[in-house]
Amino acid sequence: MNLKLADPARANAFANARNSNSMTAPFLNSWQEISQQDGNLVKNEQLIMLVGSWLLGLLAVASVAVLVGGRMADQIRRVGLLKAVGSTPGLVAGVLLAEYLFPALVAAAAGLAIGWLAAPLLTGPGAGLLGSAGAPPVTVSTVEVVVAVALAVAVAASLIPAIRAARTSTVRALADSARPPRRRAWLIALSARLPVPLLLGLRVAARRPRRMMLSALSIAVTVSGIVAVLITHARLDSSRLAAPSGLADPRAVRENEALLVITVMLIALAAVNAIFITRVTVQDSRHASAVTRALGATPRQVTTGLSAAQVLPALVGALLGIPGGIGLFASVKHGGNTTIPPLWWLVAVVLGAVVVVAGLTAIPARIGARRPVAEILQSETA
Repeated sequence: MNLKLADPARANAFANARNSNSMTAPFLNSWQEISQQDGNLVKNEQLIMLVGSWLLGLLAVASVAVLVGGRMADQIRRVGLLKAVGSTPGLVAGVLLAEYLFPALVAAAAGLAIGWLAAPLLTGPGAGLLGSAGAPPVTVSTVEVVVAVALAVAVAASLIPAIRAARTSTVRALADSARPPRRRAWLIALSARLPVPLLLGLRVAARRPRRMMLSALSIAVTVSGIVAVLITHARLDSSRLAAPSGLADPRAVRENEALLVITVMLIALAAVNAIFITRVTVQDSRHASAVTRALGATPRQVTTGLSAAQVLPALVGALLGIPGGIGLFASVKHGGNTTIPPLWWLVAVVLGAVVVVAGLTAIPARIGARRPVAEILQSETA
């Protein structure tokens, strides 16, 4: 039963003065203690969502950076035309940035609406409370934070490519000539004895090291989330075995649900990244691939080589994701030791990530390899 005091602030002192070890005496619990206990149910979920938001932000920067890099390669001639009619490098960079800032504002508005609708699903009350939390109010500070983060992601991913494009000379931009690849003696010696698909994949990956780093980062962040979920499942299993009732810790169950939501979003964004990176790689290497096919390579070998260029950094990222997932769980766990899942679970995650990346990249690589060689070579020399 509830008891309302004349001075609610003294509820703790009132309860402590009247609680005793007697089995017949009533036990009093202040509203401050109830509030703190209920708040602990969602405290770890809040931390998980915060860390997951940072991981999603990193993946978003990588995704937009790849997309911007691919589009900037197609807009070099446009940059030359803008500078030819009198535009300054600052104006050109502003025009290129504005192209990505407007979609960022639209995405921020959509994200606010989706988050407002989804928040009640992640803030259910405990078993001893009735009702639901309801949709949270959208305050001005919330809108400002979401819009600022969206714009920051767009600017961080597109600022450097926009400045580099704006600083390109007018004559070179109008000519829009292809940039010759850098020849590295060690890479040629290393890849010379490999099978043709691996040879092509290694050389394509080495031509764009920054892009391959973004690909590895994307997979590492995603695998970190998956490993954190597996650790939570292992912890749930161990808690069920240790509990007399056979039930898991409710807080661990809620943490697992929040981690699962973040992991699904990480996997979806990583899949988009893999497709974007492969598409841009196919576009950049279309001339080299056509020359390779003209010298005797089959479309299947070219397709396998382009996929291998993404599988190599995916393997590195998946291996880095294992310690990353352990560190992610350690940063959000609610006490206790970290339960490492079985080894075959981790091996399955690494192999699964590599297989999924290979499957996602094979489709755009196959489409690019099916274009006629003569058509590509004629368009490149026109």
